[in-house]
Amino acid sequence: MAYLLGVVAFVAALVLSVTLHEAGHLVAAKRFGMKATQFFVGFGPTLWSRRHGETEYGVKAILLGGFVRIVGYTTLEKLDEADRPRAFYLQPARRRAVVIVAGVAANLLLAFVLLVALATVVGVRQAGTATTVVERVSACVPERLGGRCAPGRPPSPARAAGLRSGDRIVSFAGRPVGGWQELRAAIRAAPAGRAVPVVAERDGTRRAFQARLAEVDGEPFLGVTARVVGVRYDRLGPGEAVVFALKGIAVTVAQMGRALAALPAALPELFSPQRGQSAGGQIGSVVGAGQISGEIFASGGSWRDAAGPYLALVASINIFLGALNVLPLLPLDGGHLAVLGYERLRARIARARGRSDPGPVDITRLLPVTYLAVVLLVGLGVLLIVADLLNPLRLSP
Repeated sequence: MAYLLGVVAFVAALVLSVTLHEAGHLVAAKRFGMKATQFFVGFGPTLWSRRHGETEYGVKAILLGGFVRIVGYTTLEKLDEADRPRAFYLQPARRRAVVIVAGVAANLLLAFVLLVALATVVGVRQAGTATTVVERVSACVPERLGGRCAPGRPPSPARAAGLRSGDRIVSFAGRPVGGWQELRAAIRAAPAGRAVPVVAERDGTRRAFQARLAEVDGEPFLGVTARVVGVRYDRLGPGEAVVFALKGIAVTVAQMGRALAALPAALPELFSPQRGQSAGGQIGSVVGAGQISGEIFASGGSWRDAAGPYLALVASINIFLGALNVLPLLPLDGGHLAVLGYERLRARIARARGRSDPGPVDITRLLPVTYLAVVLLVGLGVLLIVADLLNPLRLSP
């Protein structure tokens, strides 16, 4: 139930993010007197709509985007003479630029607010120390590390051996272990498929167990997670929270840039166990983000343990939406901004030569590139969705 709640919470946050992005375009367009006839969240069949003034507001069935229909957004649109003075492409360049970037600004503003809330309300998590005390025993041997238990999977070696939450492992395969890293090293050094002795302290008494390790993703698997002690959340003041949020946005944008640059090389690994080991392979779809949100809610712990990662996840989604939309590719916002920049540059050159303004760019010449960009973006999105369904990314333990 907690997992489902996390998925629903992510869908709600995604819809809110898309709505704010499109609202940024709408508010800016109306502020400058442009005519907007439709404001919809989603695509496909209309589920609900209502007209307010000259604009129809509504929700469509597929909640994977949204749109604002501004009259005359491109030169391809036929205009009624009555609407011509309010057409987008006939407005001053600065106004058009503001309308174009308003959606991105709305996403970045939401990300900023969420990160400030994380820092001031939830607090910044300070990592604790992982111990050899067992926090949780895995119910099964998953198909891959971090995977969930599917029906029919065998019990984990730890569960089959009788280990319980609260046991403190003091030795593994004859090796004393004083910390979690020593225990992990001992597990990795042990042979999978063979029974190894495990000594654990329970209620002040040491007990001996025999665990036959399984193999998952090529590594020996016991099936326990460590209890972490010393974790704390430090709430920041307003000034520190602003700095924290700005740094978080800058770092996230830089990480996304590196990940996008590495994505082509990582495409062959999207369906391999090594997917998460490269920056490009860590890029996921909305399906993967929903899965991670579900895992955040289902991971247990305090409300801060769920609220912090959830707010960071939603902030990162908004940063991604903003960063993606500034790419200079039509039909993205960055593509329209690039066309506007080229148009103004051409006008300045013409003016310097004593010629008249050549006017708006002939968008029909860019249609082949636009179609190619749409095919690539949709194809990549579908590929990432399939990868997230068949080979999902998981939260780090």
